[in-house]
Amino acid sequence: MVDDFKIDPWGSTSIIDEDYTRLIREFGIEEVTDSLRVKMEKNRFIRRKIIFGHRDLGLIFKAIEKGQPWAVMSGIKPSGPFHLGTSTTALEIVEFQKMGGKAYYGIADIESWEDNGIPWEEAEETAVDNLADILALGLDPSPEKAYIWRQSKEPHVKDICFKISRLVTQNMLNAIYGERTFGLYISSLIQVGDIILPQVIEGPQPTLVPVGIDQDPHLRLTRDLTRRNYKNFFLPGATYHYLLAGIDGSEKMAKRNPNSYFTFNESLDSIERKVKGALTGGRKNLKEQKELGGEPQKCMIYKMLMYHFEEDDEKLAKDFEMCVKGELMCGDHKRECVEKVLRFIKAHKEKKEKLIDKARTLLKIE
Repeated sequence: MVDDFKIDPWGSTSIIDEDYTRLIREFGIEEVTDSLRVKMEKNRFIRRKIIFGHRDLGLIFKAIEKGQPWAVMSGIKPSGPFHLGTSTTALEIVEFQKMGGKAYYGIADIESWEDNGIPWEEAEETAVDNLADILALGLDPSPEKAYIWRQSKEPHVKDICFKISRLVTQNMLNAIYGERTFGLYISSLIQVGDIILPQVIEGPQPTLVPVGIDQDPHLRLTRDLTRRNYKNFFLPGATYHYLLAGIDGSEKMAKRNPNSYFTFNESLDSIERKVKGALTGGRKNLKEQKELGGEPQKCMIYKMLMYHFEEDDEKLAKDFEMCVKGELMCGDHKRECVEKVLRFIKAHKEKKEKLIDKARTLLKIE
């Protein structure tokens, strides 16, 4: 039953492969069909089947087809540097913006206080760092293509929270999130405001929120409250991507396990060491690898390349096939991955350094 398995959008739930089918079925998430995948093939996360499910993605395709306005909305909790998980969502926003959506990017500083106890001054500096990261990844911040805000400074978001809270009870929030502090309940309503914001500013239009499935509770709450409070608005849609496990083979990336992830702010030496220690899909020895083939579906080297560091779809497909046939050895593949990761991170750091002042200006932080 669904009640036996509550998804925790604040980070304590580990979601394994077997859970995705169940969650799709029980929470009414639509699978991305082959025909829709072809229609949206410009987006590499859809094309590579990293995005597996959605709510109302078809409305976005129709808007693109008809040249009508639509928005893509997401953001980041300023609780630490960019890492492989946060950059997945950031890259999805960039991809959807390139497809014609106006990007709405929120800095969830209220949530970082309620969930992590991060002081406002510290959150400000982290927000500048985070925004510089997504700018370096390709987000166009020009006013006609993007709107960027901090929860604590955006009156629309707080006004939406006040309006919708009349119809929200403690029992409702407990059913979705389990027993939480009122601070987290309030931050969830603030996030509803974040998601509805594009339509409050621009008027009714399809809105897409790219997330990992662990954030679906916020989407379900938002759709319900939009339906009840903003009857002329489109129900906010969503895409859902597979969450990356820890690169060391652990179930999830976690701060308590520093080898399970790397941040974009780490030294190249530290990143190199962690990638070299990443889990592969290799067999016990070279003989078995050649006879049985590898298991790329379990390999974090392959997944890092698929999500972030390999631009060429044909190269990815060839590597997958060679691995399965036992023609690609893990050591060779890992060395190639290390080279691509370090090249990417080095270039990213150089771009980002030039964008710090721009990020500070956009966030109105002196």
